[in-house]
Amino acid sequence: MPEEKNTHIIQAIKAYGKGLLGFIRRRVKNDADAEDILQDVWYQLSAVVNAEPIEQTGAWLYRVATNKIIDKNRKKSEELFDLNLPDELDDDEGPDFRAILLTEGTTPETEYIRNLFWEQLFFALDELPEEQKQVFIWQELDNIPFNKIAQRTGENIQTLVSRKRYAVLHLRKRLRQLYEEITEY
Repeated sequence: MPEEKNTHIIQAIKAYGKGLLGFIRRRVKNDADAEDILQDVWYQLSAVVNAEPIEQTGAWLYRVATNKIIDKNRKKSEELFDLNLPDELDDDEGPDFRAILLTEGTTPETEYIRNLFWEQLFFALDELPEEQKQVFIWQELDNIPFNKIAQRTGENIQTLVSRKRYAVLHLRKRLRQLYEEITEY
């Protein structure tokens, strides 16, 4: 029985290894992070295969990789991005989470608020069209300049700025209620 599970893992690595690494590389800053995440995915696969069978291995692997990427991004809360746009694009002042999330001390309350913020942010990002979501992640979380994103995608920079603008407006709207709930007490 263990040999059958090892065969399943080896087949998964052969079938999905390259594609999965490319998928992860496009969503993290450097190759070392991508390789670390991929290693975590393979480790989790080996642990789960020993416990229960996986029906759709490919979908499962990409979901685990996505979750690992999200976890990595959540850990970067000290490098919190700015949900405000430049003045020429800013037609509605959004909530300012920096004061709440960048506090010096780490208490159970601040940890809870940080985790809640990241959870709600990623839920809100999942509601966006893929193009808007991807531009926002690349630009704000991965710190990739618009000109590099334009080279990567072949899109016009103004199109990318517009997509990010719509993403930011959506995020402001979705996160405003959370901000108001946090600042009430």
